Amino acid sequence: MEQDVSPVTALVVAAATGDQQAWRELVDRYAPLLVSVIRGFRLTPAETEDVAQTVWLRLVEHLDSLQEPRAIPGWLVTTARRESIRYLSSQRNRRMSDPLNDDQLPVAAEVPDPDEGLVRSERHQVLLAGLAELPSRQRQLLLLLMSDPQPSYDEIRRRTGIPVGSIGPTRARALERLRRTPAVRGYVASDPSGGDRHDTASLG
Repeated sequence: MEQDVSPVTALVVAAATGDQQAWRELVDRYAPLLVSVIRGFRLTPAETEDVAQTVWLRLVEHLDSLQEPRAIPGWLVTTARRESIRYLSSQRNRRMSDPLNDDQLPVAAEVPDPDEGLVRSERHQVLLAGLAELPSRQRQLLLLLMSDPQPSYDEIRRRTGIPVGSIGPTRARALERLRRTPAVRGYVASDPSGGDRHDTASLG
């Protein structure tokens, strides 16, 4: 029987001691969440990569001081937002100081309206944080099912090694485990409507 013990704590401890494999696993688990937050600020792919690298660097600096490794999702979201805003502010200042550049749009025009799609964005980030807690195969399957456009089952089989006939049952087990992750449980507790259940049930 699968247990609810998170593997993230062990990964954080190992990564903090210099274990490169543990660090790569942390990046693999949380990269979708980090990129999702940064893209919300309408940065280009190259700018998104730059900001993401900055956030990963900040995490390396704070790994050994994290009081609760399972708080990484919240830490990443907060830091990604802060670094994205800082990046946009630096770009605005650069444009304003360039007399040959007429493109001087204020940062507010580039940052999404806080109320626009806020609930959907929050649910999506909760799902990504929960996905980071899953075993790699289940996480990869659900991420593929969340893709737009969604790959065919044959393509999913090729990329995950899960037989076509087992995709449905594996998806069901992954979703049940996802709903039991701290991120999703916490969101359900704060949202009695259980809106994220609709989102998870729609995968696949």
